[in-house]
Order: sequence, then C-alpha cells, then structure tokens
Amino acid sequence: MESTFSSSAEAALQREAGAAGLLTPLADLDRVYELQRVVGFVRDLACQRVALQFPDQLLGDAGVVAARLEETTGSKMFILGDTAYGSCCVDVLGAEQAGAQALVHFGPACLSPPARPLPVAFVFGQRPVALELCAQAFEAQNPDPTAPVALLSEPACAHALEALATLLRPRYADLLVASPALPLPAGSLNTEPEPLQRFGRRFPLAPGRCLEEYDAFYVGGSGASSDPDLDPDLSRLLLGWAPERSFSSCCPDTGGTRDEGARAGRLRARRRYLVERARDARVVGLLVGTLGVARHREALAHLRNLTRAAGKHSYVLALGRPTPPKLANFPEVDVFVLLACPLGALAPQPSGGFFRPVLSPCELEAACNPAWPSPGLAPHLTHYADLLPGSPFHVPLPPPESELWDIPDVSLITGELRPPPARKPSNDPGCSALTPRPQLELVESSPAASFLSSRSWQGLQPQLGQTPVTGVVSGRRGIAIAYEDEGSS
Repeated sequence: MESTFSSSAEAALQREAGAAGLLTPLADLDRVYELQRVVGFVRDLACQRVALQFPDQLLGDAGVVAARLEETTGSKMFILGDTAYGSCCVDVLGAEQAGAQALVHFGPACLSPPARPLPVAFVFGQRPVALELCAQAFEAQNPDPTAPVALLSEPACAHALEALATLLRPRYADLLVASPALPLPAGSLNTEPEPLQRFGRRFPLAPGRCLEEYDAFYVGGSGASSDPDLDPDLSRLLLGWAPERSFSSCCPDTGGTRDEGARAGRLRARRRYLVERARDARVVGLLVGTLGVARHREALAHLRNLTRAAGKHSYVLALGRPTPPKLANFPEVDVFVLLACPLGALAPQPSGGFFRPVLSPCELEAACNPAWPSPGLAPHLTHYADLLPGSPFHVPLPPPESELWDIPDVSLITGELRPPPARKPSNDPGCSALTPRPQLELVESSPAASFLSSRSWQGLQPQLGQTPVTGVVSGRRGIAIAYEDEGSS
C-alpha cells in the first residue's frame, strides 16, 4: 500500500532531474535533431526568442542543441522541460510565459492542434531503419502482391517509409504510405484535395477507396515488449484500425515481425470492460489532462452534459498528471475520465495501478449515449474532438422523450439490472402544480456527502456547546511520525 498511495521521502531527495550527460554523440546531433531545418525555420520567421521543448528522456541534449542554435541563428533560445501534462503536446502556455515567438518541439508528438496560434516546427528524430530487413519482413507477412497494405511507422522512422515503399512497389502495386499530419505553414495555399487525416497521419487515398480496405504494416518499436500499453501510438492504431484487417509490426533494427491481432483483441476487450464500469458508475471524475490542445473547454462541457443526461454526477478535477496518490484522495468517485490528447489518454499507467479505472472520453460516450452504435459497429475514437459537433463521428444525444433511454440494460459485471436515468418529462402533470408540505426537510443529494455519511470515520466532531471551557495547555511537540513524548520504536 505504501508504494501505491505514497512515495518514499528518500527517493524524492535522491531523484535526479534530467539526464546526467549527453545522450547523442556530438557528431550525430545535426542529423538526429535536424538542426539545419530548425535554423531555416527560425530565420524564415525572423524570430528573436524561440522556445525549445524537449521530453524528459532528451533533456541531456537540450543544452548543447540550444547553444548551437543560438550561435547559428543569433536568437535567444529557451528550454522547456517538465511539462504539466504530456510532453507530446505543444506547450503553448510555457512558450508564452517565456515570450517566445515560435516553438520547436523535439521527440514524439501527438500533432494535436494547439489552443492558441503559434508557429511550431516538429523534429521527431531519425531512427536508423534497416530497409532490406524490413522489406524482407514485409514480403513474409504479405505474400499476396495484390492485397492493399498501408505502410505506417513510429514518428522517428517516418523518414524511411518512402524509401521502403520504393523497394516494395515493383512487386506490390497497392501500397498506401502514411505520413505525419504536420501543420501547414501559415499563409500557404494548397490547391490539391486534402487527404484523409486520422491517427495523427495523412493517408493519400485514391478516389473511391477507404482506409478500412487496407491491411497495416507498422515499422517501429523494439519487438521485445509484450505489453501494448507501453506504446500509446501503437495502441491508438490497434484500437482504431478495422478489426477484420490484419495488422503486423516490424522492428526497424532487426526486421523481426509480430502479428498484432492478439494484442489488438486484448486492448479492445479491456476497453469494453471500461465501458461497462462507466455504465455502472454513479459518480464520474473528469480529469483535465490538457490546457494547450484546441477545443478542450468545449469537450469538457460536452462530457459534463453527457454525464448529466445519463443521470450521473460529475466532478471536474485539475490535478496535472494523474498519479495513484492523487486520485486516491477521491474515494467517492467510481471512474475517472482523462480529457487529454490521443497519446495522453492512452499513456501507460504507473506500475502500482489506480484506485479506480481511468477511461478515455470515447468510452464514456459509449457508456452514456444510448444512440451510440454497438461495439462491433462503432469506431474507437482516440481524440475527444471526434466526439464534438462538426465531426463526422459525432452522435447527438437523443431527446429526453426518446425510447432509447428506457431500454432495459443489464450490467455484465454485477449481473444486475441498471435503472434508467432519473428524468422529469416536461409533460408530467405533477410538475405544474405545487403541493403544500407541513414541514420542510433538507434533502442532501450530493454523492460526496452520501459517501461520507456511509463511512465509519467521518472526521473530527466539533460538538459545539457540549464540552466545558478549560484553560489553554501545552500540546504535543514534534512531527507526526515521532512526537517527543513517544518512545522510539
């Protein structure tokens, strides 16, 4: 219990911030961090103050990269680290506090649109890819040369996808190469039709084709881990890809392949379980997991309206990055919903686990919206913006008088019949008249107060006016772990 709901004081004092030294050799810095492209980006905008955002695992290179950019461009560089939420999102608030005119984001990125306009350049890094080994692995996994296959990769391997497709196109004619959905430069005019954009990638589909027709071949990962939650980008693809299509991954270093069908099935089963937990919940905690992604306020209002329509109580909690000790302070909450970017909502959970399950907005939508399609027909959406009005996946709530709210529903966890949401229709004759009552009674409808009343210990009781008045006496001295009047144990 100590490791789950508390942390050791010695571990906090001995923890080191950032890396001890350089992670990348000096000779490879220009190639890995694409410094020439970054210099061109800064000079084209004529920026005097630029923010450099690094994830925690790359902070060891931040000082050298910033010094080289300052020397080359003459602009002032500010290093952003230890973001309040996820390092994959653009820290617009941190850049504004530094007075930066532009931002350069290094490392993995979710490519979510920021809440405020700011010129941003993304540098994913360039991980080495063994093209010959990956091509042989592709041919082994896809023996049919006429089958449609989509080439995907982790962001650091995206630079090698076109070269891999060049090796494969003499034999495979129906290849679809995905590319990162980088934001278009400000003021650019694109006369070509916009390609399909999903999963943070762009898919140049031919007219009349859809993404559900393609199998998937993913280049990335190490191939040594069996836990799909360790890679949120791969988890996003496994959850959102068509279940009837094959999905395989390939390690870019060794060419080792893996069929991801079983892992995708486990992920979908886990998500269906979380939907059932959300349907059984009475109190929902809405965790604010981002402040820099566009439309997060609109999404929060949508989730609050969703829980209210389903007859559930909701609380909005702004706690920064969720951890088990933080969420354990709210035992009256049945489930938590993390409102974050697609990668943040699927980020790996701490080893100790949470006191209550943490859901994504899509799972809450499936649990509270009776008009949402069944699990076999509905797509799993990883970005909350897909649930909002204006999205092709948006499903509006049915009206209060709809029969969808009264369909009997049985919990697959407890086996009990779930009661329909408590509603008062506008045509109820009892709502138009006031009935006199002999005595008014205070009715407490707060779920937190109801939970507190059911606990065996409810805190210190004041008992005002019930205790005699006495003089002030000296209290105990020391700290809670060892008072002076206590013997050493």
